[in-house]
Amino acid sequence: MNDRYDTTENVEAQFEPGSNDRVLSNKLGITDTQDMDDIELDLLKRLYDAVLGSVEADQRLAAADIREWHRRWLGNVYVWAGQYRTLNMSKKDFTFAASGQVPKLMDNLDKEILPVRTPCAGMSEDQLTEAIAVVHVELILIHPFREGNGRLSRLVANVMALQAGRRQLDYTSWDERKADYFAAIRAGLSDYEPMKGLVRRALREADGKPDG
Repeated sequence: MNDRYDTTENVEAQFEPGSNDRVLSNKLGITDTQDMDDIELDLLKRLYDAVLGSVEADQRLAAADIREWHRRWLGNVYVWAGQYRTLNMSKKDFTFAASGQVPKLMDNLDKEILPVRTPCAGMSEDQLTEAIAVVHVELILIHPFREGNGRLSRLVANVMALQAGRRQLDYTSWDERKADYFAAIRAGLSDYEPMKGLVRRALREADGKPDG
C-alpha cells in the first residue's frame, strides 16, 4: 500500500546530493549553502529591477503576478519555481497553511484581498499601512512556495509602497527584531494591528523619519 504522506518522491522534499541535506535539489548542482545564497540574492536583485521598473501605479496586483515573479526569480534554479508547494511546512513551532489548501487560499487572496488592497495609488499612509500589513500577513501565513516566501512578500510590499508614491520599506527593524516580526505574523491570524505597526515603522524609517 502506498503511503499518501510519503514525500520521498516529491522533488520539493529532495536535497542536492553532497550537500548534507542543506541545499535543496537544484538545476545547477549547487551543494554549498553560501553559493546558493549568493545566486538567489543576485537573481532577486535582477527581479527587483525588472518588476519595480514595470509595475504601474494603477495596476491591480494578482496571484498570477506573484507566481510569475517567483518563476522569473528562481526558474533557472528550481524545477518547482512558480508552482504552489505540495509539502506541508512549518517554522519552529508554527505551521503554515496545509499544502492542500494553498490553491484555495491564493484564489481567495486573488479575489477578496488583492482587488481591495491594490492598486495603492492615492492611498494615505494609514490606508497603505493597512493594505501592506494585510497582504503581507496573508502571504506569509499561506506560504505558497517551497522557498522564497518572505523575500517575495517583501517585494510585493515594496511594489505597493511605490504605487502609493512612497519609498521601498526599510526592513532593518524587522531583521533586528525577528521575534517581534514573527509575533506579528502569528497575531495576524486574528489581528493585523501588530503588523500594521511594523509596516508603519518600515515606511517611516525609509523616509528617515522616527516612528512615533
